[in-house]
Amino acid sequence: MARTIVRKDIMSMEAYAKIRADSRRRMAALKENRRISVGPFTTFHFESRETMLHQIHEMLYIERGGEQQITDEIEAYSPLVPNGRELVATMMIEIEDETVRRRTLARLGHVEDMVYLSFAGHTVKGVPEDDIDRTTPDGKTSSVHFLHFGFTPEQAKAFRTVGTQIIV
Repeated sequence: MARTIVRKDIMSMEAYAKIRADSRRRMAALKENRRISVGPFTTFHFESRETMLHQIHEMLYIERGGEQQITDEIEAYSPLVPNGRELVATMMIEIEDETVRRRTLARLGHVEDMVYLSFAGHTVKGVPEDDIDRTTPDGKTSSVHFLHFGFTPEQAKAFRTVGTQIIV
């Protein structure tokens, strides 16, 4: 199966509507095992081709933007499909209180450049998706970041070893 997402992978919204409820239940269960909470308000969602394809279908279903939106969603989400020895994570900073959220995001400028996975003597730096700058010139960061973690063969082997402690 191809890793990237292309136009032929996208169902019609009529076909998607028929399976949507089951798809959302299945995806909720899948995502449960791909989510890690870090600290009081940051969550990492480790993505897959399946999670990105689901995201595209959901955006299309909700927004009903037609063919141009299909192209836009594929361009936005296909780069987030892990490729080769790579993990891709959506990092979300989730703070309900708007005042606290604004103040906190203003202090976290360039947080996306400081994310690592550490395990078995290895460190893999997260590389932010470079589609847009997610920290403003005044130092306020976005609440959502997309990070790529590329592994060498040795790192991938150590990461997959059962019992390996991984620190984000």
